[in-house]
Parts: sequence; structure tokens; C-alpha cells
Amino acid sequence: MLKAELRKKYMQKRKALSIDEAFLLSEKIFKNFIEYFKPSQNQKIHIFIPIEKFREVNTQIFVSYFLSRKIRVFVPKIVDTRLISVEIFADSKFELNNWGISEPVSDEDSGILDFDFVITPLLYCDRQGNRVGYGKGFYDGFFETLSEKTKKIGVNYFNPEENIDDVWENDIPLDYLVTPDAVLSFSGASE
Repeated sequence: MLKAELRKKYMQKRKALSIDEAFLLSEKIFKNFIEYFKPSQNQKIHIFIPIEKFREVNTQIFVSYFLSRKIRVFVPKIVDTRLISVEIFADSKFELNNWGISEPVSDEDSGILDFDFVITPLLYCDRQGNRVGYGKGFYDGFFETLSEKTKKIGVNYFNPEENIDDVWENDIPLDYLVTPDAVLSFSGASE
């Protein structure tokens, strides 16, 4: 299927979830992530803040866990059409941007490129690790700058079914996908 069709299909599937269903599925995704990757103190994790109206995976569960275990947490912020990575702490202040996305007030780019994990938002991911996001290309540009050792991990309520037919040359696939049922590793992903 084409990205536009998959984007529409999975946005509808996501909207069909109740708030309670989305939270329960998010908890399962969180547990699968923790059991599989076993994040530890002083690791650096870049993670998105969920857009509630889009029923994104509730990553607040992850953020609370990471901060409580002295794992360094970084979140995206769009500054001048570029995604930067801002380190956050328990007392960091947030505000809504023009798209209704919660972002840190700080505009200070951490400059970190060697994250242990980048937990990535998506609407869909196929069996090759190709993802469908919202179509803005922010994460592909961000992925280009990262260390090869950084594990790019998608989180999604749904398992891969269809292939993405219009993968572009600049699309950078994920290394892993975490769903409520499984952790999928894609070719080339290393432990």
C-alpha cells in the first residue's frame, strides 16, 4: 500500500481505540521495551512526547521510568523546521507548540548524536522497518545525524501487515518495532 493510504488507515484504527484501550496497549509496549532492551542508568534515550488527540503511544510511562532510574531523557523540539534534541529533567517546563504538541520551553539543543535508543513515533511500520509517520520528514533528517550504534525503535499498537510500496531513497528504516505483542528486529539491527 502507499504511505498516504496506510497513514489514513492506521490513523482511523488508532482513533477507534478508547483512551483506556490505548493506555493498556501502551503499558504492554512499555513492558516489552523494558524487558527486551533493559535500559540502565546513564544511558541516553531520545523519546517523543505523545500527541494525545492522535492517540499516540503513551510515552509518559517511559519518561517517568527513565527519570526515576537516572537514565538521561531527551525529547524532540522543532526549531526553524529542524528537529533538535532537548534534555529534560523531572522539573522541566513544557508548552504546546502550533501543532498542539507538548515541547520543552528550552530551545537548547543537546548536541547529542550517540543516543543508546531513539524511541520514534509512527503510524505504521512494515516488516522491513520502513515507517509511515505524519509525512513531514523530521525523523528521517534526524536519523541521518545519529551514530550508527544508536538503536532506532518504533512503538506501535499494531503489528506489520502490509508492505509500504512507496519507500523513498532518503527513508531510513527502523532497527526495531515494539508492539503490545512483540519486539521485532529488522535486518541489520545489532544487539
